[in-house]
Amino acid sequence: MAILDNLTKAAKGFFVEEVAAAPAGAATASPQPVPPTPAAPLPAGPAPLGTPPEQRHLDHIASLLAGDGKDFGTYTRMVKSMAGSGLTGQLLYQTAFNAFAALTGTDLPTLLSSAQSLEQKLADDRAKVQARHRDKVGESPNPQGPTGAVALLTLQETRLQTAVADLTKQLAEKSQQLQATQEQLQAERQKAQSALASYEAASAAATAELQAHRQATQSFLTQTSSR
Repeated sequence: MAILDNLTKAAKGFFVEEVAAAPAGAATASPQPVPPTPAAPLPAGPAPLGTPPEQRHLDHIASLLAGDGKDFGTYTRMVKSMAGSGLTGQLLYQTAFNAFAALTGTDLPTLLSSAQSLEQKLADDRAKVQARHRDKVGESPNPQGPTGAVALLTLQETRLQTAVADLTKQLAEKSQQLQATQEQLQAERQKAQSALASYEAASAAATAELQAHRQATQSFLTQTSSR
């Protein structure tokens, strides 16, 4: 059948890359039989976000999801590869899991636990980035690092505004400094907000994709393993 030919090509291409990184003595598991089930579409991805992520944030997220070849990230890449061969729904996830288990010796509970670990890693990283952002813009009551440009410029703006009010004789000079500082502050704020929005877009897309694949995997494979 054409679909089996395509599947064989996809699996072969995937394993050429993945097997090279796997240990020589990796345990092998007998593939479970795949029950004939109606095809279903892949889980829907996240809705397009207003701010597209920058490449540096996509690279950062990818580095967080890079594993040892036996985790849920590798399994997800296998699912995507086999989906290109025409498989969908439970057949896709079951076939990918059988191949993944045979290659790595990973069972279903371990695989699902790996998915939760990756989601937690994304959540922890997001919390750290948001904390650094609050430090930069001066919103954190107890900053943990050096004061950011936005916080410094905000403080400078306040001081200059006071100086303009108190030093009437130097009004023209101080007003010019205030205007320049406000322009720089606005530019830094926009830069900081743009960076955060980019990171949020990358993090949200990766989290949503992981959750969709984990839910589909748990739904399809838990039912099969309980039979």
